[in-house]
Amino acid sequence: MEDRLQLEVHDLEVQVLTGIYSEETHLPQPLRISLTVDLDCPEHYTPDTPLSASKNYLDLKHAATVLPEGVHFTLIEGVADHICDTLFLQDQRVRRVKVKIVKLAIAEEGEAIGITLVRHRR
Repeated sequence: MEDRLQLEVHDLEVQVLTGIYSEETHLPQPLRISLTVDLDCPEHYTPDTPLSASKNYLDLKHAATVLPEGVHFTLIEGVADHICDTLFLQDQRVRRVKVKIVKLAIAEEGEAIGITLVRHRR
C-alpha cells in the first residue's frame, strides 16, 4: 500500500460563466468548489521538513478560482476537468483529484445540487 498525503481546500465560492439555459449563459453564476488532492509524499515528515515536500494549499485555491477569462463552460463538469488538468500539470506528484461543485443559484431551500468528479493521473 502506498502512502499518500491528502490536501484539502473546501467551500470556495467562485463566479463562473456556466450553464445551458438562456438565463444562465449571459452572467457568471456562483459555484461552491471543494478539492481533495492525493499527493505522493515522503516516508516521514519531521519538524524541519520544507514546503517542497508537500504542496502549497494556495496552488489548489488558485486552480479552482483563476479560470480562463471569458470562457463559458457549458457544463460544470468542464469546470471540474479544467481544475483537474491544471493540478496535474502543476505537479507530477499529484495522483488523484476530487472536485465537488455545487450550483448555488439553483438551491431553493439550502440544498446542495451539483457534481463530484474524481480523476486519477494516467
